[in-house]
Amino acid sequence: METKQAPQPLPPPPSVTPAIKAGMDAISVHLSILLLPLGLDLLLWFGPRLSIQPLFASLLEQMKSFGVGGAMKASDVEAAQQMLTEWLSRFNLLSVLRTFPVGVSSLMTAKQPAVNPLGGGSVVEVHSGVGLIGWLFLLTVLGWVAGGLYFHWVSKATGSRETNFGGGRAVTQTVLFSVLLAVAAFMVGMPVMFVVGILGLISPNLLQILLFILALFSAWIVVPVFFSAHGIFLRGQNAFYSIYAGLRMARFTLPSSSMFVLAVFVISQGLNYLWAIPADNSWMLLVGMAGHAFVTTALLAASFIYYHDMNAWLELVFQRLKPDATAQQT
Repeated sequence: METKQAPQPLPPPPSVTPAIKAGMDAISVHLSILLLPLGLDLLLWFGPRLSIQPLFASLLEQMKSFGVGGAMKASDVEAAQQMLTEWLSRFNLLSVLRTFPVGVSSLMTAKQPAVNPLGGGSVVEVHSGVGLIGWLFLLTVLGWVAGGLYFHWVSKATGSRETNFGGGRAVTQTVLFSVLLAVAAFMVGMPVMFVVGILGLISPNLLQILLFILALFSAWIVVPVFFSAHGIFLRGQNAFYSIYAGLRMARFTLPSSSMFVLAVFVISQGLNYLWAIPADNSWMLLVGMAGHAFVTTALLAASFIYYHDMNAWLELVFQRLKPDATAQQT
């Protein structure tokens, strides 16, 4: 009489803390990777500022007409005009080099420094819409290429890669992946913005309900998007299959993966307030840039390690749960 063996207990999924620690250890011995995020921040700090303020000069003047006839209060129009003017005076079009979700991390993209310890930098103005489109296209492509190399080097530093391939393939698939994501965001975002605008005119209450639904949907989709490019750099997958692999992993591991993404967001955004404390013209901002570069790069390395370990855990679980063919035949 044959005795049936008791099924072995399933191992626990990978936890967040060991992955983050492993990511920091990996970057600690590959500090040269930090040159990319540091280089981007130094460019935005000491390099020329590419200004689009002249393009919006006429728009700022036309904003005064919104207060005519009681459509808007003159004080509200003046406050909005002043806020937009201040933002345009600081905005640097070179910050487009920081692409998402694959891109080189940067502290200065959010800070938008107007001055540096050496004084005010030179300003290059964009005066035409054609020039703006050209700059946007060029800087976005350069950001994708730099982001592909950055992710490629970080994934290589973790030792989690399952195949050996060069940076050229990684960059090519990164550009394809980013184009696919941009097209998808445009196709989904434009109708959503149209519906939001219509509901805002019809009923503020309906608009709040829609925004709440969109917030729930965003919370559900952020994990698949976060891991959608990792297969390109760890497994040499093409952009299409990498997106599918990210969706598949999120489908089976959403609670655990959500905790990892939340931890990454809290750590990076929380420390950003610390890194950005020094003034724009203080040399102490270099310390913040170095700290930001290390932490964000270490968290990226941790995400590669977590992705690799989570997929290995999933394969083990599927093997344990797979019915034994011989046992079914007897």
